[in-house]
Amino acid sequence: MARMTPEEAQPSVRIVEVGPRDGLQNEAGRVPTADKADLVRTLIASGLQEIELSSFVSPRWIPQLGDAAELLDMLAGDMPAEITFSALVPNMQGMERLLEANEKAMRAVGRRAIDKVCLFTAASETFSKKNTNATIDETLVRFEPVASVTREHGLSLRGYISCAFACPFEGAIATDAVVRVAERLANELKIDELSIADTIGRATPEAVQERIGALGSITGATINLHLHDTFGRAADCVRAGLRAGVRSFDGAIGGLGGCPYASTPGKRAPGNIATATLVQTVEDEGFSTGVDHAKLGAARQLADDLVARARSGAPG
Repeated sequence: MARMTPEEAQPSVRIVEVGPRDGLQNEAGRVPTADKADLVRTLIASGLQEIELSSFVSPRWIPQLGDAAELLDMLAGDMPAEITFSALVPNMQGMERLLEANEKAMRAVGRRAIDKVCLFTAASETFSKKNTNATIDETLVRFEPVASVTREHGLSLRGYISCAFACPFEGAIATDAVVRVAERLANELKIDELSIADTIGRATPEAVQERIGALGSITGATINLHLHDTFGRAADCVRAGLRAGVRSFDGAIGGLGGCPYASTPGKRAPGNIATATLVQTVEDEGFSTGVDHAKLGAARQLADDLVARARSGAPG
């Protein structure tokens, strides 16, 4: 029998790159579509297992992501089957656009563009109303046909719960509120993956372990942690998540993103945990990620350059 390499002997953790969607959507300037495609290609080369590419949201809501279909056209032929590509959809209109993109990709290259559909709700009623113009219950009802169509087309389904630790309007969020939403996502929408999001970066290691422990009764869904580094605690929260059994984490290249509700006048809130920091933290804890650090560094440099140009208003 062949001996395993040290990497093969280590338990693995899935790193989900959300920079192209959650990172760029919070940039005031727009990154040209061709530049986004170049960034995604560098992320693919780094060995990441999953990349969240964009959102099929109305361009009136988030103009930075109004080019989702165009981006997928540019990436046709450059999307390896071994990598999962996901996108967020807010409603059935968005789902229809995603399916059109998948059909077009199948005709062009014999591979669908998007493998996983992401839905977005919250544990805070106030945040849900301000962010989606709907109550938590209304968002879940809105997602029922989306979930049904997702299953019909053989796609995976992820449910985000934002403000799973704290809300910029309501303050601390009770664990019971998170569990109630998680149960509905699992039981009513039959999600494959549950992403617990620390939207404004208020989580502590103790709170992470407590939340994950409380969600242990949610069956049939992989638990993922989506952490923001607003107060510099994200890496400690990753370690706590690993101890609690989490094996899937979101990161954003270069720490892009940052909830606008967490910013203050004159000071932009730090974004998602940087992918490089996430990878290093996970590997320091004895897990493998399959990510090439040098190639991830190249993606980080490209992301920094693209965002700097977008913020300055310079052409891409």
